[in-house]
Amino acid sequence: MVSDKTSVLIVEDEPAIAELVSFTVRGAGWEPILAANSAEGWQVLRDHSPQVVLLDWMLPDQSGLRLLSRLRSDPQMRQLPVIMLTAKSMEEDKIAGLDQGADDYITKPFSPRELVSRIRALMRRKSPEHGESPLAVGQLALDPRNCSVSFAGRMLEMGQAEYRLLKFLMAHPERAFSRGQLLDKVWGNHVAIEERTVDVHVLRLRKALKAAEGLIRTVRGVGYMLSERSGQ
Repeated sequence: MVSDKTSVLIVEDEPAIAELVSFTVRGAGWEPILAANSAEGWQVLRDHSPQVVLLDWMLPDQSGLRLLSRLRSDPQMRQLPVIMLTAKSMEEDKIAGLDQGADDYITKPFSPRELVSRIRALMRRKSPEHGESPLAVGQLALDPRNCSVSFAGRMLEMGQAEYRLLKFLMAHPERAFSRGQLLDKVWGNHVAIEERTVDVHVLRLRKALKAAEGLIRTVRGVGYMLSERSGQ
């Protein structure tokens, strides 16, 4: 059994709202990370690589739109799912947020259930590797709800790093990733891991998969992929 909690960055300066959102996020099984302004939010983005960002429109140091624009201009954060939290309900304000790169918006006051539903829908759409739905490739199955992996009905044991790598590859089958891409997507750019370490984790993952080890393919000159297709 391994831990694979999705982290959610909450950039919100109103303590009561931040506490409510944090409680809601934790109740849904995710790990909340709080930031009270744009500067703190940017630092968290650089240090912790969260999987989802809940971004308040009005912040004390600069607007959430400014932080969103900065985030979207960074190649490593460009695809990060972002939901704007805003008291602004005017259509032009919502359009402005979406035009700046927000994936969704939710207007205050909002219900905790709606917020969780929006986050889950966004993760299913943009980051299936962080979703909660079971994954299956052939007879290989992975269930994020209890962090279990099985092949042909038999449970498999593996370490956290190998589990996270497998989950990412199963969420994107038949697609080759370089070692650098796997480092960024699986471990985050804040983790001091060399690219050759990916080879070690792949070797360990293949060993843990036992009879299913052939699903992890080496793509010469590129990196690795998970594939049911025959051949290398």
